[in-house]
Amino acid sequence: MNSRERFLAACRQEKLDYPPIWVMRQAGRYLPEYLELKAKHGFLKMVQTPNLASEVTLQPIRRFDLDAAILFCDILVIPEAMGQPYNFRDIGGIAMDFAVSSRKDIEKLSPDAIEDKLHYVAGAIEATREKLGEEKALIGFGGSPWTLATYMVEGGSSKNFARIKTLFYQEPELFSLLLQKITQALEKYFQMQIQAGVDALQIFDSWAGILSDHTYWDASAKYMAQLVESIQGQVPVIVYAKGAHHWSQTLARTKADVLGLDWSIPLSRFHDMLGGKFAVQGNLDPVLMSTSPEIVRKEARRILDDFGSRQGHIFNLGHGILPDAKVACMEALVETVRGK
Repeated sequence: MNSRERFLAACRQEKLDYPPIWVMRQAGRYLPEYLELKAKHGFLKMVQTPNLASEVTLQPIRRFDLDAAILFCDILVIPEAMGQPYNFRDIGGIAMDFAVSSRKDIEKLSPDAIEDKLHYVAGAIEATREKLGEEKALIGFGGSPWTLATYMVEGGSSKNFARIKTLFYQEPELFSLLLQKITQALEKYFQMQIQAGVDALQIFDSWAGILSDHTYWDASAKYMAQLVESIQGQVPVIVYAKGAHHWSQTLARTKADVLGLDWSIPLSRFHDMLGGKFAVQGNLDPVLMSTSPEIVRKEARRILDDFGSRQGHIFNLGHGILPDAKVACMEALVETVRGK
């Protein structure tokens, strides 16, 4: 069984001797070859240039014996394609060119011609698929409608998310109009990625945890369920909802094939809470990758031992790898998961 087959088997909850492994944000950030490329071209140019995006996607695959590559891209290409460009603040964080603040703003946003506007993403997938061959899996992705809406309404990164929450509570019709437009754009985007050659898709609900128990379905999960339904039967879908493990039954309603977790709950407990009906992904604390190989081995082994003989585990971090992660720690993680 090659790496690609192992990854897909885990999504189907088939019995494996050890889980497949990939890492969120594995493309770049801590790798010297990535930093060199970024210094030369800049982040946005790398995203928008197929051969550069493909190169960054493949860099960690060349270094480590990972089972899957995740496409190098950015979740905010969707708002940009809809008519709301973005950039990065000098002091850090994301800045949209304007904040969506009215019905007029929402009506101007268009989910049409996504495939044409984001043709460079399809180009990067096709180039990567050709170089990966059939040995490694290729994962595409997008932000959840809720997470994308937070940036669009807040005007970028936010500390309290007051604007998007106010829109949800006070103007539910407008909120729904915005989220449906984003969902429509994502449906087209995901179909484009499937046609270009991805083996699976991950939906990043990075800001799930800022919602409350009684709002999570209506503000976020139901739109992800709509996305999953539009993809179902084509490729496996992973829903990663940071800070949302306590809404396990709500996450189950999305009908994703795999549910990803942060590091705040044992993977085995979450798996059992759902009656073993879903594959799970996770969930090493990313900070550990900045410590030492010995610590990484110990903590990775703890997760593996805790999950035991249960089926349907994709090993990953509980969130994206940090810029100060150590190459030696990544090597130790892969070796430990593979039982070397």
